[in-house]
Amino acid sequence: MTPLSPTARRKQIFRQEYLARINKVIDYIYKNLDEDLTLKQLSDIAIFSPFHFHRLFSALVGETPGAFIKRLRLEKAATALRLNPSESITNIALDCGFSSSSIFSKGFRDYFNLSPSEYRDGGYLKVSPREKSKNKQACRNNSQDKHKERKEVKASLPYIDEQSLIMERSRSMKVAVKVKDMPAMHVAYFRHIGPYKKIDEAFDKLKAWAGPRGLFEQENLKVLGVYHDDPEVTSEDKLHSSACISIPKGTKVTGEMGTMIIPAGKYAVARVEIDHDQFNEAWDGVLGDWLPESGFQPDDRPCYELYINDAKYHPEGKHIVDICEPIKDL
Repeated sequence: MTPLSPTARRKQIFRQEYLARINKVIDYIYKNLDEDLTLKQLSDIAIFSPFHFHRLFSALVGETPGAFIKRLRLEKAATALRLNPSESITNIALDCGFSSSSIFSKGFRDYFNLSPSEYRDGGYLKVSPREKSKNKQACRNNSQDKHKERKEVKASLPYIDEQSLIMERSRSMKVAVKVKDMPAMHVAYFRHIGPYKKIDEAFDKLKAWAGPRGLFEQENLKVLGVYHDDPEVTSEDKLHSSACISIPKGTKVTGEMGTMIIPAGKYAVARVEIDHDQFNEAWDGVLGDWLPESGFQPDDRPCYELYINDAKYHPEGKHIVDICEPIKDL
């Protein structure tokens, strides 16, 4: 085997640190599935802030923490339904961390397309091969082999490693990232509350305000979107974002317009040229591909998108954007 270069070795060490932190969380989840697992608890274990832990877990694992926990609970319950035919469905639900049998039954049907009783009564043999691999294998094995397999699976943990499918999920977008010291920016903004995809409403207000004041003609113009909440955690109707334009100091604002300073500091910056529906994919490239090998971790300064062009004037209607993620040493 060819020895790794010093640079490749450093990247490997950095990634391993990220994976170790996430694996500690996976350990804890498995040992405490029947407990009330909060984002704060899990982020403390990973030694990240709740906001950044949620984004990193999702980028690396391919599921949000909540979806991951719910899936594990449902799969544990499915095993119990098969292996413990005399146990009541309510007891199984409570033992697997669900607050009531009704919540469990709805989640189970949504996931397996079967009620718990239908599943227990042989429905698992009819589960589509497109379902999770455990269920596909259960459909192929006889009863004795299934019991043995479930015990083995229950004893093992899906640790993340470089060979794991969880880490090899396909990503169609690769991003080139540069570490930059970004200057502080004094900006005026219109705040938007609601789905991020509707921030254009705030930008329309911004254009109507800034245009007559000649602010789009300034020499070092910066137009950016600042996103204050994680859409995987905060409900859509409560998401806060800001449509911003840089302004000279002393510029007066009125009404619902506000001003703030985007702090200076070290950022991971990725220049991308993307379609309107590829923003999440581009962010995932930064958080899931680049960051774990970088030797950095997210800082608590706001992340933002710096808009380089107006997509209306791009020949293919694409957005040229600098994705800016605040970072600090790992």
